[in-house]
Amino acid sequence: MRSIFSILIFLLSLTTLQAQENLYKQAWLEKWQNSKAYLIAIAEQMPDSLYDYKPTEREMSFEEQLQHINGNMEWLATTYFDKPEAEVSTATNSKERIIANLASSFDLILETIKAYPEKRFAEQVDFFAGEKSRLQILNLLQDHITHHRGQLIVYLNLKGLKPPQYSGW
Repeated sequence: MRSIFSILIFLLSLTTLQAQENLYKQAWLEKWQNSKAYLIAIAEQMPDSLYDYKPTEREMSFEEQLQHINGNMEWLATTYFDKPEAEVSTATNSKERIIANLASSFDLILETIKAYPEKRFAEQVDFFAGEKSRLQILNLLQDHITHHRGQLIVYLNLKGLKPPQYSGW
C-alpha cells in the first residue's frame, strides 16, 4: 500500500510540474500574439514618408529599427528553436514589405514555439553572451522586441503622432 501511495505522489508531482511548464508556455504564446499586434500597430501608425526618420544621426531610422527587430527574431528562432525560414515579402512599398515580414516572422515563431517540447527549454546552448538556456533565449526574443518598440514609440511622439494604446498581455 505504501508503494502505491508513493507512486501516486510521484505521478501527481510530475503532473504538477508539467502543468507549470505548460502554463509558462501558454502565457508566453499569449504575450507573443499581443506583442505582434502592438508592434504592427506601431509600424502602421508611422506614415510611409517618415519611415526613414531618425531622431539623431547615431540612431537607426524607424525602418531600420523594424528591420533590426525582425532580423533578430528570425536569427534567434531559426538558430535556437529550429524555426523554418519565413517567407519574405517582395512588396515594393517599404512599409508594406516590413509589416508583412514582421507578421510572417511572428506567426512562424508562434507555431514553432507551440510545437516545441517544453523539456527542451532547459537545454543549455552556446550564445555570444555565454551559455544560456533555451528559456533564456525565448525570454530574450520578447525582451529585444520590447526594447526597440519603446524606441519606436519615442519616434512616433517626436513626430507628433499618438502611439497605439499599450497592450501588455
